[in-house]
Amino acid sequence: MRAAVLVEPTEFELEERPRPSPGPDDVLVAVRDVGICGSDIHYYEHGRIGDYVVEEPLVLGHESAGEVAAVGENVTGLAPGDRVALEPGVPCRRCAHCKRGDYHLCEDVTFMATPPHDGAFAEYVAWPADFAYKLPDSVSTAAGALCEPLSVGIHACRRGDIGTGDTVLVTGAGPIGLLVMEAARAAGATDVLVTDVVAEKLTRAEARGADLAIDVTEADLETAVDEYTDGVGADVVVEASGATPSIQSTFDAVRRGGTVVLVGLADEATVPVDVLELIDNEIDVAGSFRYKNTYDAAVALLADGSVDVEGLIDFEAPLDGIDDAFGRAMDPTAVKGMITFDG
Repeated sequence: MRAAVLVEPTEFELEERPRPSPGPDDVLVAVRDVGICGSDIHYYEHGRIGDYVVEEPLVLGHESAGEVAAVGENVTGLAPGDRVALEPGVPCRRCAHCKRGDYHLCEDVTFMATPPHDGAFAEYVAWPADFAYKLPDSVSTAAGALCEPLSVGIHACRRGDIGTGDTVLVTGAGPIGLLVMEAARAAGATDVLVTDVVAEKLTRAEARGADLAIDVTEADLETAVDEYTDGVGADVVVEASGATPSIQSTFDAVRRGGTVVLVGLADEATVPVDVLELIDNEIDVAGSFRYKNTYDAAVALLADGSVDVEGLIDFEAPLDGIDDAFGRAMDPTAVKGMITFDG
């Protein structure tokens, strides 16, 4: 089979590798669609994200879906020909985090495209069947692949306890921010405000249903939110950009007694915060790391048309065009690129 392997920063090589064999509890999946994530781009540009360093050739890609080609002897509920979305993180299932249900916090997780574990920019992937989710006929494999960023959005909304009637501010209109917006709407939010610094992304946010799109290069965020909420502030702010000024501004835009959910990864680990403001306004601050128990919900939202993930896709490219695809994905106006495989 063919696989695109990152051998050096900004350098992919197409390699012929043996097709993997599924273990007794695995499915062998013929990959059909893989999204290009911001983390893939970061590894491609820099060869590392924080402590995760690409020290050996690595197959990137963790937003994936495809068709089951074979199943292990213990697998039930899936059969060759089924189309599935793959949840890319497989926990140890033995540690304290896993046993209390927080398997996304497992410290011994195998996560696609996170060194040293290969990802899905390959024609076939063998993966535990427990983390393969059957797609209904109405959901394409391109949409199934994007269950992964949608899961990030669902989990962030759960962390913020977003519910009926809430006013939600989402800072950052990239793929995560846009899917947080739609997940918040599905959770019952009445008003969703979105910020960014790229006009094209704000236009897309408005087209996808944002009640207010705020260009923070031209408008003061706190003033804009105050005007929209009659001085109350947002019930929940989900920070999805990772930009330090944006992180700091969330605490000015949330209402007293509200919640700030931090999703975007900042370039610097330390961001100055006014702790007295947090105490005085009794603001809850929640981190949101990946997701847990979200894929069934993501598939259901796609199946009933509550969320449109395919509308995020700017372009598709074949595996042998992966270098060009990453170049296009790095355009600040791009939201989502996909690598597609012939059926």
